[in-house]
Amino acid sequence: MATFTRRHFGALSAAGAFGLVLTACGGGAEGTDAPAAGGESSEGTIEVEDNNGPQSVEIPPASVVATDNRTFETLADWGVTLTAAARTLMPSTNPLKDDESIIDLGSHREPDLEAVVAAEPTLIINGQRFADFHDDFVKFAPDATILELDPRDDQPFAEELKRQVSVLGQIFGKESEAETLAADLDAAMERVSAAYNGTDTVMAVNTSGGEIGYIAPGLGRALGWTFDAFELAPALEVEGSSDDHQGDDISVEAIADSNPDWILVMDRDAAVSADDPEYTPANELLDSSEALAGVTAVAEGNIVYMPADTYTNESIQTYTEFFNSLADALEAKA
Repeated sequence: MATFTRRHFGALSAAGAFGLVLTACGGGAEGTDAPAAGGESSEGTIEVEDNNGPQSVEIPPASVVATDNRTFETLADWGVTLTAAARTLMPSTNPLKDDESIIDLGSHREPDLEAVVAAEPTLIINGQRFADFHDDFVKFAPDATILELDPRDDQPFAEELKRQVSVLGQIFGKESEAETLAADLDAAMERVSAAYNGTDTVMAVNTSGGEIGYIAPGLGRALGWTFDAFELAPALEVEGSSDDHQGDDISVEAIADSNPDWILVMDRDAAVSADDPEYTPANELLDSSEALAGVTAVAEGNIVYMPADTYTNESIQTYTEFFNSLADALEAKA
């Protein structure tokens, strides 16, 4: 199991942590509706640090491209104008998804990478499913700064979510908004920590294609890290577990035999196949499973679902919403 120790990125001291440097330069066309920090427009460059080291970013960016789906909700909420994006990956909950003025780069499975040329980007916010296309963007947009802020495997996941919005806040003049997002996540996590009794066993699963998959504590997609963050007692630990996006294939009977007190659920298909006639919502899968009928979590209604758009969102807002829901459920049973 991965072990995480808390680091202090400190959203309130983000400018110092990430080496904020402003230098005068020629004016660029505005690429966002967001003012610079402090509410006043300014032009120049800002130096930030991403996963690949120091990066110099034009402010305000004249043309912004976004492919990292963790950032889509934040960029939409902040009113950032995008010239191109992986709109195919955006959940239907994001207002930018159907904005035809934004060039669609497609999904990571069938990307239209050359389409980025028309956007003439000065900034590409790349990552997650598009991380492997970094060199392609260098080829097609050699003048753009490519910023990658994926959560790093060797750092606490929650701190990495806050780091991401902190850096974006510096670039788009939304530092106070970034601080609020970080504080909201901290508050939601503190509620969970305070409400969890430390002994109830927890199982994390996801659902896809009508099947229930096992999410490994400390490793599995979306929920694995929460076991370490809250010191949750795993109901089941399986050797050779993976971080597969569909969850690990173990029997429902094995899940039932572990008899978890709580079950945390990510419905993968809710984000990508909700309109499919074959789609079965996660709650229906769990409620209709005869094998799970006698499990404590099912019998007592201790099942907490992540937001429906989680699989294609996974933003800091997504986790804040989920942790508040988890805290509500834990507090109600205290």
